[in-house]
Amino acid sequence: MAIKPAELAIPIIDLEPMRSGSPEEVQETGKKVYEAFRDVGFAYIKNHGLPQTILDQAFEWSSRFFSLPQEDKDKAPHPPYGWWHRGYSGIGREKVVQMVFDQDSIADLRKCPDFKESFELGREDDEHTPNIWFPEEVLPGFRKFMTGFFETCYKVELDLLKAIALGMDLPEDFFREYHTKKDNQIRLLHYPPVEAELLRDGKMERIAAHSDFGTMTLLFQDQVGGLEVEDMHEKGKFNPAPFVPGTIVVNIGDFLQRWSNDTLKSTLHRVRAPPMTVEGMTKARYSIPYFVTADRDKTVDCLPGCYDEKARPKKYEPINAREYIEMRLNATY
Repeated sequence: MAIKPAELAIPIIDLEPMRSGSPEEVQETGKKVYEAFRDVGFAYIKNHGLPQTILDQAFEWSSRFFSLPQEDKDKAPHPPYGWWHRGYSGIGREKVVQMVFDQDSIADLRKCPDFKESFELGREDDEHTPNIWFPEEVLPGFRKFMTGFFETCYKVELDLLKAIALGMDLPEDFFREYHTKKDNQIRLLHYPPVEAELLRDGKMERIAAHSDFGTMTLLFQDQVGGLEVEDMHEKGKFNPAPFVPGTIVVNIGDFLQRWSNDTLKSTLHRVRAPPMTVEGMTKARYSIPYFVTADRDKTVDCLPGCYDEKARPKKYEPINAREYIEMRLNATY
């Protein structure tokens, strides 16, 4: 049975006022976005500014890529280390972990790898972690579309950063000034069909419970389902976050939670066996997260208004964006 909007544990917020509303409507929208990320860590965003036709094309290109012969996908291999997070990773290559950094513990968790494959890309002019492409003739037009899609997602990011800033009573360009270089990442994800019972019994995982690393994540998902978000008021309870037409799912990452002195919440989420199965097998699932991170050369300290030296001291030391993100990535590969 489909979940009705009124039954969702995650609020739905209209972002259109950020572009066309009165000053009062802009401020009110910012407040709604801020409160969602403070109280839930997630929000469905409608009227987000990304045309549906472009989203449809993105999923079509993703499906075409993952349908290629394995030998063609392997022509753009992900490097053997986590920090250079680009190119193609086959099934079982990655294991998403939650704040685990010692090698013995990571190795133990890898005994149940994530049953998915992925392709990662970032900005084309990134010299530190350049994109890894397969030859153009393998899938003509793929590279051109995906680099354009990356730029389109950045425009949506800026509206959301403005909303969060206004909701926190900061200057509207506060976060934008930390996100000028587009040090972001698009991930194409494919979860192949698998016996649903294996996922339910924990013998295989799609993605285990985790939080994201960066500032925030924009998630585009298909209609298959399986995404679940932990209830902030009941630890261990995960609520479905199904596909809602006309919306994208946006969630706060660990970097912004730390930056805000835990004011904003980076909530655990996972991908489980979807509700739709065919003769005991899950349907193939596709999703496209767009991970937003601060410029890697930026070092951040606690946000204004999020601490008080006596009543609410800073919990964290200043940290460099590159050092933090690469530490987290290296734990997954």
